[in-house]
Amino acid sequence: MFAFLRGELITASLEEAVVDVSGIGYRLHISAGTSRRLPAPGEQLFLFTHYHVREDAHQLFGFLDQEELQLFRLLLSITGVGPKLALAVLSGLRVGEIQEAIVSNRPEILYGISGVGKKTAARIILELRDKILKIQPSASGNTGGLGRPLQLTEDAVAALMTLGFPKALAQKAVSGVLAAKPGISVEELVKSSLAAIRNNP
Repeated sequence: MFAFLRGELITASLEEAVVDVSGIGYRLHISAGTSRRLPAPGEQLFLFTHYHVREDAHQLFGFLDQEELQLFRLLLSITGVGPKLALAVLSGLRVGEIQEAIVSNRPEILYGISGVGKKTAARIILELRDKILKIQPSASGNTGGLGRPLQLTEDAVAALMTLGFPKALAQKAVSGVLAAKPGISVEELVKSSLAAIRNNP
């Protein structure tokens, strides 16, 4: 509904900004990173926006750049991650740091963010790694060639261990799935491995 807003910044805090657009005041939820980069009140401002509708609320979110907006929307695509948690993730780390944690499969980097536990961090990495690599294929040096199966195995085993499965069981399940589906993505590899574990307790 709203792609962007351009107007005068009226007030701002770490979580909200009020922008006057032709006499109408828009209240936008923002990340701490965006808040630190805002101009002084009274100056002109341009924000990309995301309009989020729930049964009990209509919320408008503002972002200084499209990269942050894109990552916010990717986070919202994850089951169990709502706009409040997605904004907390963006407030806890810079966009590049979040992307690096995801593509390098380092959930411990996300643990320190308020509201992000081990399972949520694992889910974020599982569901977003391939999507981020498609956006920025240079983000990882292990996406092709002979190193890919090894990297896939390591990533999938690490994700399963984060979810609470023993390493030996995770390795066995992952190896079995990779043998049958060598061209599989890491997300599908983990999902298929989970199914294999549950079907063969």
